Amino acid sequence: MTLRTLLLATAASACALPAVADVNIYTTRQPELIQPVMDAFTDKTGIAVNLAFVNEGLIERLKAEGPRSPADLVMTVDIANMQRVVDSGTIQPMDDQILQDAVPANLRATDNTWFALTTRARIVYASKDRVAEGEISTYEDLADPKWKGRLCTRSGLHDYNLALLSAYIAHHGEEEAKVWAQGLKDNLAKKPEGNDRSQVKSIWAGECDISLGNTYYMGQMLADPEQTEWANSVSIRFPTFQDGGTHVNISGIAMTKSAPNKAEAQQLMEFLVSPEAQAIYAEVNNEYPVLEGAPLSDLVQSWGEFTVDDIDLTEVAGHRAAALRIMEEVNFEG
Repeated sequence: MTLRTLLLATAASACALPAVADVNIYTTRQPELIQPVMDAFTDKTGIAVNLAFVNEGLIERLKAEGPRSPADLVMTVDIANMQRVVDSGTIQPMDDQILQDAVPANLRATDNTWFALTTRARIVYASKDRVAEGEISTYEDLADPKWKGRLCTRSGLHDYNLALLSAYIAHHGEEEAKVWAQGLKDNLAKKPEGNDRSQVKSIWAGECDISLGNTYYMGQMLADPEQTEWANSVSIRFPTFQDGGTHVNISGIAMTKSAPNKAEAQQLMEFLVSPEAQAIYAEVNNEYPVLEGAPLSDLVQSWGEFTVDDIDLTEVAGHRAAALRIMEEVNFEG
């Protein structure tokens, strides 16, 4: 074989090799929060991950793109939004034993259309100076008149608060949930506004004594020199439902029907529930892993243990429309 023939054969062989495809993700989560774990996947496999932040109109975009959509995966930070994506008909189930073994049954769809990657608890931030230990123990307590003018929260129409109210409906029914929502409104110290961290700032400033928030925001505040003082003014309390545990929500993932890079996307899904990825999630984002035995960060461990509410998250997601209607009926934002 001549040198020219050898070079041509080598070039032809190289062209015939399958290219390593990228994985494209539509995410409602801020990309910077998940970039570290995506970088770890790329370092391990050579497969690049493209994150597109789609905060509004996710379902409409998937439907409009149809089978031509470049999205392989969809990630959301709320079970109700994930269920809405599934209900839109743009998702395919994943019969994947690695995913099913890693993710507990109550943290994935029964038809394997979505899988949780992490969880976070919806807790109470309480003033260290003005709220005694044990003074609040249940979500039901939040509607007690003793908290009148002492409660702060972000919009009642935000996904996190709608999910909590949806869980309340699952436990107590719509009628009692409406009474509870009205009680929350009556106890507000000010109009709902801002995010979970700004509620803690209000506690620090003496505007209220307790607020609703997700656990991981404590980690974010402690990492920000401008917010450390806010964080140190409160403690985390893990309320429970009277007949259940502490409400948790998820960040989750699902495979689109159109997935042009299905094999690579499936590889990424499996990596995200691996011990390596779950440890990165826990350390970087101060979230709770879904993989049994995956370590918590030292900071998260310091917050203490709690009993996770065992109500099915798909049921919780099914009550979102009722929760939204109740918040509007009590004029929570007014």
